Amino acid sequence: MGTRTPVGAQPGQALVPPRPTRVTAAETPRAAMASPILVGATIVAILYFGREIFIPIAIALLLSFVLTPLVSRLRRLRLPRLVAVGVSVLLTLGIVGAMATLIGIQAADLVGDIPRYRATIERKIEGLRTSPVGHITDYVANIGRALHTGGQDQAKEPAKELPQAAPQPPEPAPGMDQAKPGQKAVLVEVASTQPGPLEMLGTLLSPVLQPLATVGIVFVVLLFVLMQREDLRDRMIRLAGSSDLHRTTGAIDDAAGRLSRYFVVQLALNTAFGVVIGIGLYFIGVPNPVLWAIFSGLMRFVPYIGAFLSAILPITLAAAVDPGWNMMIAVTILFLILEPLTGQVFEPIVYGQSTGLSPLAVLVSALFWTWLWGPVGLLLSTPLTVCLVVLGRHVEHLEFLDVLFGDRPALTPVQNFYQRILAGDSEEVLGHAELILQQCSLSSYYDEVVLKALELAARDAARGVLTTQQKGAMRTALGELIADLSDRSDAATEAAGEGGENACSPMPIGPAPDALPQAWTRQGAVLCVSGRGFLDEAAAAILAQILEKRGIGIRTVPFSEASSARIGRFEPGPARMACVVSLALSGEPTHLRRLVERLQQRMPGVPVLLGLWLSENGPSERAARAKDGAADATRQVASLREAIEAVLAAVQADIAAAPEAGAPARAPEPAEA
Repeated sequence: MGTRTPVGAQPGQALVPPRPTRVTAAETPRAAMASPILVGATIVAILYFGREIFIPIAIALLLSFVLTPLVSRLRRLRLPRLVAVGVSVLLTLGIVGAMATLIGIQAADLVGDIPRYRATIERKIEGLRTSPVGHITDYVANIGRALHTGGQDQAKEPAKELPQAAPQPPEPAPGMDQAKPGQKAVLVEVASTQPGPLEMLGTLLSPVLQPLATVGIVFVVLLFVLMQREDLRDRMIRLAGSSDLHRTTGAIDDAAGRLSRYFVVQLALNTAFGVVIGIGLYFIGVPNPVLWAIFSGLMRFVPYIGAFLSAILPITLAAAVDPGWNMMIAVTILFLILEPLTGQVFEPIVYGQSTGLSPLAVLVSALFWTWLWGPVGLLLSTPLTVCLVVLGRHVEHLEFLDVLFGDRPALTPVQNFYQRILAGDSEEVLGHAELILQQCSLSSYYDEVVLKALELAARDAARGVLTTQQKGAMRTALGELIADLSDRSDAATEAAGEGGENACSPMPIGPAPDALPQAWTRQGAVLCVSGRGFLDEAAAAILAQILEKRGIGIRTVPFSEASSARIGRFEPGPARMACVVSLALSGEPTHLRRLVERLQQRMPGVPVLLGLWLSENGPSERAARAKDGAADATRQVASLREAIEAVLAAVQADIAAAPEAGAPARAPEPAEA
């Protein structure tokens, strides 16, 4: 296989291999590295083996988030805390008791009617067998049976029937008395004693005792949590960090408020869903609509499979009740319309676009909590994971929970952009740009995302970790991105003006293009000269593109055209200003100072702007260097924003001085009639 010439290399040019990066030897893992894994395994084991204790506590904590708004409203009515908490808990207990009673009555009624539905199901199955669908099914089954047996059953001849011998009576076991001829056998009947009242009561109550005990623990813990809410909050503040009480208090209050609103709205939405399902099933004619309403409302707490499970049983019951298929089809249509409408329309309206969890996190949490706590864990998986994500967003030591399970991007826009250009994927780079440009202008995107990502690239290049192929791929991706964005307007979008989370700060606009002097609109009025770094040409092209969108005539000049060997043949043309752009990391390199000197000698009287956009020196140090004369440029800027401001300031100065200097002005526009 032939060798591949890297991007940017001349054919036949010998390439200098990159300097090898020094990598320190791997250290022996310390015992502290295993402590997070050990702690996590210990917590999971405690939750698994103590699930009978932790399940009631978890349910009580979630109910406390639901009841906190109600307790607060009762407290505003001047009711004592004990009364407010007691009323809230008794109301909740009454609702739970009423639902349990309805479920029991409806379930008993349904079980009593099952034998009546069996005949309908058998007739429908027989009808399916005699229908064309049944014939096709039998045909496929026969083909499968033939393939499985290999045709050996048809080749075999039927076996001849042999005469069967008369069955012999079994011999009596040794030690047993044999009945004498003419003597009748004695039948022995074992009679069981009737259970006493206590035994019968225990048999009846044993299936109910454990659920009743769980309910009792839940409401005892709920009373304690609602009564000691402030004390528990203070203890959480102490655990989270008492050094910054203002920040910690705000974080915990915000987390509690968000969780309360989320759980209350989710409970209300699922209850409304169950009520609508029950009403629909009642009018369709499905038996026990109250049972299916409660079941559907509860199943909507289960992610992904909850809606499917809530629809299976009513559809099956409709098929068993109706001799035809109309009822089953109507129930199916009801769920197919109502579930997407609730999940895709009403949920985003009432509590945002999502629960704050990534789709993968919802699935993994459902599997984890189901394995840990069974069906109850499946019901509690999403609320419990939401609690963990909210804690991760506010508690520094638990930030990994938000990174693992939250729906916010794991990388910043700058890191995302750098990762994509490092991979050389131009399509992903452009897709990333399209998403961000929905919220900010093009110049702000260049200044706050692209150039900061190029700073990461420049630092990696200074450390010697970038290969020649990676540098070439980055240059190619940047060139394609700048070319693709050349037709996009630099006007700020509405989302950027609203001050959203990802909105960029606006860039200076400057005078309108029709108000610019002719000297600044000619091609080459501003020379964008790049340094000799591998990213400098892209930075100069970005500056040229932004200035051109403001109506200023530009011309990009690579470093080779202004080198010492070719500066004598360099033609500045109608240049009004020159901008030298470099992504230098440490101050002002010597080659830039010499480049500025060559340009000033070739273009006397033309100001030269030096843009050290990634300089590590602070603004005060750069100002001091410029004041002391260390920089030969007219002005030194440290960002794309400052460079644009400097060029626009020069344009404004010429506009203001044009009448005094006798410069030719534009012809006045004809007056409107």
